[in-house]
Amino acid sequence: MQKALADMTLQELWDLFPVILTPHNPQWKAWAAAETEHLSTVLADFSPVINHIGSTAIPGILAKPIIDILVEIPAGCDRDSIRTRMESDGYICMSSSPSRMSFNKGYTLHGFAKKVFHIHFHAIGDNSEILFRDYLAAHPETARKYESLKQSLLPEFRNDRDGYTQAKSPFIKQITDIAAKAQNT
Repeated sequence: MQKALADMTLQELWDLFPVILTPHNPQWKAWAAAETEHLSTVLADFSPVINHIGSTAIPGILAKPIIDILVEIPAGCDRDSIRTRMESDGYICMSSSPSRMSFNKGYTLHGFAKKVFHIHFHAIGDNSEILFRDYLAAHPETARKYESLKQSLLPEFRNDRDGYTQAKSPFIKQITDIAAKAQNT
């Protein structure tokens, strides 16, 4: 009998869902738009600000075939109600802290579904991911450097998503700082 996803260890999950990079898929934009529209309806009571983020939002670079969406919500929102709505809609809560929540959809016992989503909840204004996305979209040479970095990390971190994310963090912070400085001048 196969284990349920909720009963798997982190290593079992990483083995079933390795970090993979695929060429840019033009459908990602449409999938993100459809999911954004759906989330706008599900979360209408919370006045969300919703954006497609991550590498799937940057044309022309390799990306994990996972659509990342940032949902900014006003401070003081009833986070328990948001969690209940998201879980009722088929999302799995992957993490929750006082300032952020993360939900996934599209993971199966047989691996990734055709469409996979990571939904990140932050307070309004906590959106450095948008700065990063916009900077890479406007600076293709920097986007290619990011792509090269991600490719270089695969051999070591294919089955360690946390390590992969942590190894990218200094580059992301550097570019986000540059983008924020440029925005403020």
